Amino acid sequence: MIIEQIYTGCLAQGAYYIESDGEVAIIDPLREVKNYIDKAEESNAKIKYIFETHFHADFVSGHVTLAEKTGAEIVYGPDANPKFDCIVAEDSQIFKLGNITITAIHTPGHTLESTTYLLKDELGKDHAIFSGDTLFLGDVGRPDLAQKSAHMTQEDLAGMLYESLRNKIMPLNDDVIVYPAHGAGSACGKNMMKETVDTLGNQKKVNYALRADMTKDEFIKEVTDGLLPPPAYFPVNVKMNKEGYQSIDKVLKQGSRALDPKEFELIAGETGALVLDVRSKSDFVNSHIPRSIFIGLDGSFAPWVGDLIRDVETQILLVVDEERVEEAVTRLSRVGFDNTIGYLRGGIESWRDAGFELDSIGQISAEDLAKLDAPAIIDVRKESEFNLLGVAEAANIPLTNINNHLQELPSDETFFMHCASGFRSVIASSILKSRGIHNFKDIRGGMAAIKDTNFELIENSCPSLSK
Repeated sequence: MIIEQIYTGCLAQGAYYIESDGEVAIIDPLREVKNYIDKAEESNAKIKYIFETHFHADFVSGHVTLAEKTGAEIVYGPDANPKFDCIVAEDSQIFKLGNITITAIHTPGHTLESTTYLLKDELGKDHAIFSGDTLFLGDVGRPDLAQKSAHMTQEDLAGMLYESLRNKIMPLNDDVIVYPAHGAGSACGKNMMKETVDTLGNQKKVNYALRADMTKDEFIKEVTDGLLPPPAYFPVNVKMNKEGYQSIDKVLKQGSRALDPKEFELIAGETGALVLDVRSKSDFVNSHIPRSIFIGLDGSFAPWVGDLIRDVETQILLVVDEERVEEAVTRLSRVGFDNTIGYLRGGIESWRDAGFELDSIGQISAEDLAKLDAPAIIDVRKESEFNLLGVAEAANIPLTNINNHLQELPSDETFFMHCASGFRSVIASSILKSRGIHNFKDIRGGMAAIKDTNFELIENSCPSLSK
């Protein structure tokens, strides 16, 4: 028996490859499926099942493409209603895979169809659960993502999650291994651990949601407390996972079309496509196409694209290092952005050589900023980060909400923006410049650099403008 966790840091997502006696199951695959197919072929094995723990909201799964390419059957849990052929399992239905079995355990609460898969080894012993978003390490799945379609409140779903955990998961042996769908950094939970594998016994000790003495009302209150609004692209990803989507091969072919600067400029003008620059933040700061938006590949790329661009139908033109074109198009498709229509051949150098205009972002060091008299500072970190430690007299406008607060930015003086280390503030800078706002400077190094100056830093600095 082989169990391999295939973890994708950008999405904080775990997919799973399970093999036994020449048969393979994939759990919660990513959009690009070649890796799973190659692994099976290398072992001379056949992919038999594709198990989905639920309709994912934060990424587009590869289930439809993988089934088309391999003939494997897609399996969802009870109450699923996809618009493609699949097995809708009954609670406790058993699936044989080589010399092992996988049992579908219906665990509603995160969503109505949420299902945990229990793997029994060759001796019939409970070995592991693939818990999807039902049980994370240190947390549980948020119960507010399915309420619109299910006509249920988040409290209703939280109550169902409590029962699922107490009646279906916690009675299992402590040595059962927990393989969750997400880890720290995912928007599908609140306080996940950085580890990606644990035992159920340890989770019973450290996970607040599995406290033995916790009442149902206490669980509902704690699980629903402090939930931030889900990213705007989540419902669209759910729809794609339910209804299907176009082939990743087609998406890659379209998005990998090389355009010379004149073609690029013409298509941008004719289509109104968004010019998305995914190079390093330093490259963007130094030189970029005017009104382009920066979201660097080396940060939490896909979630920020989904959170800030939001409309998955947006046509996108890429400014990207040529060796990373396929990576950029693929990572966009993971969150449903399938309309990349090309990239700038030769990068920003070819744009410059063709005589087109360039822009840059003004920056200031934290040391030089500290010499100014009462500078206007905008902190674009999350409200929780700002409240933990912020510059006295600074205003907080989290990056996620910056488009809703443009009118509140100073218009008659230069202001200064920062985040934790500089990634988010450069994204914010690109958004402001694309909206015609130029009277600001980015604070190089962010809060990490500010801490080394004489700025007064306090907790709960001032009211956030995040609403």
